[in-house]
Amino acid sequence: MIRKLSRGLGTSIRKFTGKGKKLKKEIGALYLAYKRKDIPIYTKIIIMVVVAYALSPIDLIPDFIPVLGFLDDLIILPLGIALAVRLIPKNVMDECRVDAERQYDKIKKKSYLFAVVIVLLWVFLITYIILKIKSYFS
Repeated sequence: MIRKLSRGLGTSIRKFTGKGKKLKKEIGALYLAYKRKDIPIYTKIIIMVVVAYALSPIDLIPDFIPVLGFLDDLIILPLGIALAVRLIPKNVMDECRVDAERQYDKIKKKSYLFAVVIVLLWVFLITYIILKIKSYFS
């Protein structure tokens, strides 16, 4: 019984994280579509609102409100993305998705390098502070 529940939970988590990654890529594709000249201005306005809302640290419903706080992330944002995608011609959106995928892969590779640099900076800073504290008390 417990094994079935843990398998089901693991599958659900993988599906949820997969959908989250897909939403990130859709946001990237929408941003690329926004920059195109062949997209009408009303569509660009909707894209701009959706992308700004997705990237904004401020939510319509604050996350600290139980249950309701995550509704915007689970309902409002996907609905906004769906609306924006519907207004963009399919061939244009497909091109933007391909471009976003390429850029996402490049960013992912760079982000690992950047993470290593940040970790090394923290290690250096902590080591420096520890040595200063030791020299102060010696």
